[in-house]
Amino acid sequence: MSDPRNVAHDKKVKQEKSHQENAPGAGTSAKKKRAPKDKAAATTGDGNKEAGSSEKAPVEQAPGDYEKSQTVLSKLKELEFHSRANIETLAQLTLTIDDELRQKEFSDSVGALYSAQDAFQTQVAALVESYGAKCESLKPSV
Repeated sequence: MSDPRNVAHDKKVKQEKSHQENAPGAGTSAKKKRAPKDKAAATTGDGNKEAGSSEKAPVEQAPGDYEKSQTVLSKLKELEFHSRANIETLAQLTLTIDDELRQKEFSDSVGALYSAQDAFQTQVAALVESYGAKCESLKPSV
């Protein structure tokens, strides 16, 4: 998925879908129908939305929210994958610098990078898990 051609293709497909939704016709009417629901939700107040959010969430969902959320989840998973790869690379570099090259003056810098990347990896993994749960709650009922 990290191939630039795939990324460019995905971007083009998204732009075409966006263009089709914004074109006069059925896509525009769906957006007009969504706007009043959002305004109504905004006028109800935060306390009312949170109290019945589990009941109202499926009703207030825009038609493309689930698909967009799945796209975001996919990108987060890709970010997590690359983060894991960075941790492995930093571990290899640490071994090379410490053991083979015996350049102790750089081992602390690489160790600090490793620690930062590990903290980032932990946070991304937690975000992927919680966002995945959110996506499951957005899944349209059949």
